[in-house]
Amino acid sequence: MKIVVFNLGCKVNKYESDSIARSLREKGYDVACELEKADIYILNTCAVTNEAERKSRQCVTRCLKLNPDAKVIVTGCASQANGAQFEDKKGVTFVSGVAGKSRIADELEKAGVFIDPLPTVYEEMKTPLVERTRAYVKVQDGCDNFCSYCLIPYLRGRSRSRDLNEVIKECESLVHDTGEIVLTGIDLSSYGKNTGDSLADLIEKLSGTDCRIRLGSLEQGVIDKEFLGATQKLRKFCPQFHLSLQSGSDAVLKKMNRHYTTAQYLEKVNAIREIYPDANITTDLICGFPTETDENFEETKEFIKKVGFGQVHVFGYSARKGTVAAKYRLLPPETVAERCEQAQEIALKLHRNYLSSMLGKELEVLFEEEQEGYIAGYSREYIRVYAKGAKAGEIRRVKAAELFRDGILTKISED
Repeated sequence: MKIVVFNLGCKVNKYESDSIARSLREKGYDVACELEKADIYILNTCAVTNEAERKSRQCVTRCLKLNPDAKVIVTGCASQANGAQFEDKKGVTFVSGVAGKSRIADELEKAGVFIDPLPTVYEEMKTPLVERTRAYVKVQDGCDNFCSYCLIPYLRGRSRSRDLNEVIKECESLVHDTGEIVLTGIDLSSYGKNTGDSLADLIEKLSGTDCRIRLGSLEQGVIDKEFLGATQKLRKFCPQFHLSLQSGSDAVLKKMNRHYTTAQYLEKVNAIREIYPDANITTDLICGFPTETDENFEETKEFIKKVGFGQVHVFGYSARKGTVAAKYRLLPPETVAERCEQAQEIALKLHRNYLSSMLGKELEVLFEEEQEGYIAGYSREYIRVYAKGAKAGEIRRVKAAELFRDGILTKISED
């Protein structure tokens, strides 16, 4: 029997999807992770925006076009938000939410809508199928931040952390199977909040790991002397810091219920650059938040220039029913679109500025795939790198020669 486990959404979802896939493969099923003809489709859905939820619904139709007789199982955040939106869709036999994903491999014959209560403790899952070049390791779930625009705390539950020893054990098991380990969580910065540990403790315990270690999205509050000191002890730390920003206006940050000011954020950026001068500091930015005035948006544009981000992921505000911000009056769609366009233009310039600053420097690159005559991969700083003469799956030191496509063209250094 052929089963497709298809992931929509974040890296945490990806980890969970790959774990489900492994459980199924160990039971003897033929398993794939991309949409193709199959007997059963398991969709791990997303609901971070209205668009993500819409794509989750559309995915059911895409599956049935591949096999009209297939069974579709829906799980994840979109079904947690509203299981009924999948209940009457043709082909859908079983709908579950965020909890109990580890049981799905044993529940293929289950029928109906079963949305369990949100977990209050961390739910262990089987170690996922490992990609050749990069492995995600989930260490935390849930969120206590309750940003006014975000539905995730209501869908994922409160913050809960994985046992530190279990994380270490999984990372050690991956060293010989992958080139890079990425620690991830819904709110990675809160790791250890309910166990007496901290993210710095976890990083320090991984100091002997002979594998590149990259961190997922972080909150600025986690950046302190202890945390940065722990990263310095890692043998192969990747100096990319994805620091969530969302707005460069203090007034908007307050309405978003983000618990910092732009001055505090910049202080953390400077602390990083004191230790890692070439660090790639990346972020997310929401344009068109309901209370964002023209003046606020100008402040945001100036602030992201001041920080000098290596990359900015720009999103238009998406109202999510059930959040505080959903009660605010929306800005006109054309205003949101125009602000996104302006922010994207600045983001592109900042990206090119960062890439230009790295020209002539030596980069350590994990090559991953062939792309139009080149082998492409990522440096420790998460710069997209293109070269000739390398092989997918290997790590090489290369010299950044010139800007190329969405990254840098390199020359392979002599070993």
